[in-house]
Amino acid sequence: MAAKYKVPRGTYDILPDVSDKWIYLENMFKKLALSFDYKLIVTPIFEKSDLFERSVGDTSDIVEKEMYKFQDKKGRMFALRPEGTAPVVRSYVENNLGIGNSVVKLMYHGPMFRYDRPQKGRYRQFYQYGVEAIGSNNPYIDAEVITLAYSFLKNLGLSNFNLEINNIGCPVCSKDYDKALVEYFEQYREQLCPDCQKRMHKNPKRLLDCKVKTCKEIGADAPVITDYLDDECRTHFEQVQNYLTQMDVPFEVNPRIVRGLDYYTGTAFEIINNGLKTQNALLGGGRYNSLTEQVGGKPQPGIGFAGGFERLLIAIEEANLELPFENLPDVYMIDLGEKAQNMMPGLILNLRNNGLHVSYDIDKTSMKAQMKAADKSGAQCVIIIGDEEIENNAVNVKNMNCRTQKQVKLDAVRELNNESFAELMAELADLQEK
Repeated sequence: MAAKYKVPRGTYDILPDVSDKWIYLENMFKKLALSFDYKLIVTPIFEKSDLFERSVGDTSDIVEKEMYKFQDKKGRMFALRPEGTAPVVRSYVENNLGIGNSVVKLMYHGPMFRYDRPQKGRYRQFYQYGVEAIGSNNPYIDAEVITLAYSFLKNLGLSNFNLEINNIGCPVCSKDYDKALVEYFEQYREQLCPDCQKRMHKNPKRLLDCKVKTCKEIGADAPVITDYLDDECRTHFEQVQNYLTQMDVPFEVNPRIVRGLDYYTGTAFEIINNGLKTQNALLGGGRYNSLTEQVGGKPQPGIGFAGGFERLLIAIEEANLELPFENLPDVYMIDLGEKAQNMMPGLILNLRNNGLHVSYDIDKTSMKAQMKAADKSGAQCVIIIGDEEIENNAVNVKNMNCRTQKQVKLDAVRELNNESFAELMAELADLQEK
């Protein structure tokens, strides 16, 4: 017997009973982002590895421990993308997207890859959605990006979450803060984990993002960045908060947020799911005003966020929310007899070419089995064709919601499109009222 293959550890199959939810979430996100004037961008799933080493930071967990790196046949080093911002900014720079545009707004979604310890809500292949706004340092853009993230979750029906914001300073005011962090953590050097001991002088803010229990406890009393912000950063942060208040977006200031990637400067934010103790960050983001320079472009400010579909589905399940599926069939075709079955292929193709979603199971032959399948499919209506219908050049159309039906000329059925189908369903619904 041949070996039975299993999905690689830390990955999973998106099966048909779940893919409906994925399609809905992706469509909802794209629709909302488009209303904020964001356009879709699709980047490769692998890039040169130094793109991430330079932008994400060589002291980050992603670069030190989690990147899937490989060498091609010419000896060049590549990496499966562990996050979405650096590739988007690389594309912005490479394709001169900023020419003629003050702000370039981009959205994306797709798989990311990190060699991480698999657990609920954390996988080695996971799916992110996000946006990037590049070209403006105006605090209104910060607030708009945050509002988009908040609105997406609210529009899905979620409510048990908190928006937390911070400003982690610019390169100027960060120097004094980094110095204060080093002085503080030096007292506890021997108690820190090996990673934090190594990072202390290279990137002390990274210590605040450590997940090791001892390091978290030590970091709880560390200095906070908000005490070290210069006037420009403090004013920017206050304006972001004012805009969020005007947009009716509730938030809390959390001076402990630093985010896990080195390219962040200024505004940083996270949305936390209150229903979970671990893996509870639904999404997060912030400013990265030096990232375009780091990937070889001219200085351009930017801000964005990213979230994971896996954790989003966990939050939806926890909240007992039912997602309205958009891809149920319009029509389920039922044949009664050989003549009807022989004419089905052409009729079904007509309807599909006219934009209708049609289901049909040629292996089911009894009326009972086909009606049962039609009910299970969630189709709006069934079209029933038998010998008698063929002789009369007509078919029976049944509205599955109100259970009313009528005979319709076969030629009219062949011409059904989205508009005329909706009219037919409304006509059948009127029969119930009469």
